[in-house]
Amino acid sequence: MTEGLSRASFEQGGDATVAAHAATGSPALDKTSRQRLLLVTGGILLALALAVALLRLQRITEYPQGIQSDEGPDGVYALQVLAGEHAVFFPEAASGREWMGVYTIALTTSFLGRTLLAFRLPTALASAGTVFVVFWLGRLLFGRDESGQETPWRGVLIGGVGAGLAAVSLGQTIIGRASLRANYLPLFLGLCFALLWWGWSGCGRERRWWGIALAGVCAGLLPYTYIPSRFTPFLFLLFGLSFLWPLRAVTRERLKAELPRAAIFAGAAGVVAAPILIYFALNPEHFFIRSREVWVLNESQGTALGAFLQNVWEHLLAFGFRGDLRERYNFAGRPMLNAWEAFFFWYGVGTALWRWQRQPAYRLLLLWMAVLLVPAMLARDIGLGPNTLRMIGAAPAVYLLIGAGMWELYRLLRDRWGPTRIFGGNGTRVAVALGAVAGGVVLLQGVNTYRTYFDQWAVSSEFYLAYHGEWADAARILNAQPAAADMVYLIPYRFDEHYGFEYLYVGDTPARVVRAVRPDLAQRVESLLAELGEVSTVKVLDWNEEFVWAGQGDENMVALLDKFGRYTGSEAFTNFQLHAYTDLDLDRSWTFYEYLEPLTVHYDGGIDLVGLALGQGEAQMSSEQVLELGQDRTLWVGLQWETTPSLETDYAVSLRLYNSAGEMAYQDDHVLGNSTFARTRHWAVGEAVDTLFHLDLGAELRGGEYELRLIVYGTETNVPTVEIGVWEPELLLARLRLEEGP
Repeated sequence: MTEGLSRASFEQGGDATVAAHAATGSPALDKTSRQRLLLVTGGILLALALAVALLRLQRITEYPQGIQSDEGPDGVYALQVLAGEHAVFFPEAASGREWMGVYTIALTTSFLGRTLLAFRLPTALASAGTVFVVFWLGRLLFGRDESGQETPWRGVLIGGVGAGLAAVSLGQTIIGRASLRANYLPLFLGLCFALLWWGWSGCGRERRWWGIALAGVCAGLLPYTYIPSRFTPFLFLLFGLSFLWPLRAVTRERLKAELPRAAIFAGAAGVVAAPILIYFALNPEHFFIRSREVWVLNESQGTALGAFLQNVWEHLLAFGFRGDLRERYNFAGRPMLNAWEAFFFWYGVGTALWRWQRQPAYRLLLLWMAVLLVPAMLARDIGLGPNTLRMIGAAPAVYLLIGAGMWELYRLLRDRWGPTRIFGGNGTRVAVALGAVAGGVVLLQGVNTYRTYFDQWAVSSEFYLAYHGEWADAARILNAQPAAADMVYLIPYRFDEHYGFEYLYVGDTPARVVRAVRPDLAQRVESLLAELGEVSTVKVLDWNEEFVWAGQGDENMVALLDKFGRYTGSEAFTNFQLHAYTDLDLDRSWTFYEYLEPLTVHYDGGIDLVGLALGQGEAQMSSEQVLELGQDRTLWVGLQWETTPSLETDYAVSLRLYNSAGEMAYQDDHVLGNSTFARTRHWAVGEAVDTLFHLDLGAELRGGEYELRLIVYGTETNVPTVEIGVWEPELLLARLRLEEGP
């Protein structure tokens, strides 16, 4: 073969392949061409390694700065595994966790300790590994045409483009750097199909039975990765059945011949998946834990068909039009594919549909994408757009379709105009030019992703908060505090745990995360201190509001300790303060207030105010008297609510202070929520819900008499609801007298 590839060879798929090679079984490429192919392949692998090193692994202990709620449970379960508690499925926390993410973190933690490196390294390596699997799979799927002739340059281009774009994708970078178990799904699914294609087709040699068995092992590992993997059996079945259509006389013979290989694949998969399948058979309720929570066809989300179709449309828009609005998975709502990627993707999809029957590789990619998009389309988070995390199983097929679209467009242009006008018929120049263009585009995309992630997104406060960096900082600071006997840290939060903090905190002093917005908070703290035994000092972590919102839980906790302990001082840090209390009085029953004054206030919006408590510090005051506030101008207000049936409104309250001239001098608004932060439309009918608010009236208010009034209004309309029979929105709660400031 001459140095330049002939145009005739390009018409056979862009390679120096002629019919004689196929007929004689001689090599499709001569020695020089194979060396070039190896050199290009090596260059692509080196470029991919550099890309994943820079985008997936560089500064992995710095960004993300913390552990967000979707990641944390795997770390906590990993600690349980290291303590000897083993399972194939962990159902208690965060709607259940599969085996893969938990045990890989346990492995790295055993070597690296409870660090961000140990927590993030397994999934970062999985995301990096997926890139190389995509390249290998692209070469296998498109390394031969439908007639069996070798087309290695087509395979290298499609695989290289697909892997390169997966490597430099901003969305895949953000998800790949997070310790999300979803990262294992595209890795093992891609590896499964690569091994299956390699073993079943034989790639020109005898079929490799052990390759098919290894593919089955990878398929068996899929149920241990991420919930959408439960749809992969449908993908395997549909792809297998697609070879039997259209039905012909030879179909039965073909099926009979292929059954042993299918049995090897299914048998290996079944053996590996057996433990978790048996677990779900014995515990079927655990199989649907998360699905019941996010099922798009829930009646509460409106018309089932309409909700589903809207969700389908939203996820299709991810391919070039609209992005994920979740800050922990995406940046600035960018679509999964940019404009030029979307163009080649949709062109690839159209070509694949056109060649559905003739080319199994295209058939596989279409089925793969369609089936693995279904889990995302069946799960809905209203108003947040497409969920790119739930779409991750389809990612390898998406990026390979982009590469296929580029190749097919090149073929269309070549067949119409030919390479002669630009390159004088020199096929080598065409190949070099096409590769250079594709490589340049991927390189520019990589540079843009690097700058966007490290220079814009990772250093932003939004990213810091999305990944709960403040909790990692709290763990680091408390880990560095000297251990003290008979001391405990209490950390107010919206829930009774923060998994990221629990994984990272290794201090000797007990630290307890406490759901601080709960009607029984006082009793809960009292019980917790009693369980810990001799506790002489309690340090309460008081978050700065811009970092952690705990629904006034900080104020609740501080007020409680002020009442039943002795304040000894505070330490200030960037994100929080530590308030210390000693001389805890555990001989009394801990309560925020001694009694509730009964009220009967029925609002026309379907909510009732049934109780009131007012006070300052330890002292509770009666609303029947004028509340005398001295230099300490703080006031707590306890309100008890009930809702009527069929309430469809979420309510907020506005506590307002009016001076003697009727002018509003102070306002404090809060959305009403119960102890689980559920808003009013989700409260149980007749459920007594206690809310506690802390007012800091400030030194700037002039001394004198004021009225404290309450307004209840809808959060969506900002329209007040009025008291039935009175028909006024404002309710007088108490009269106050403020002492003149110093």
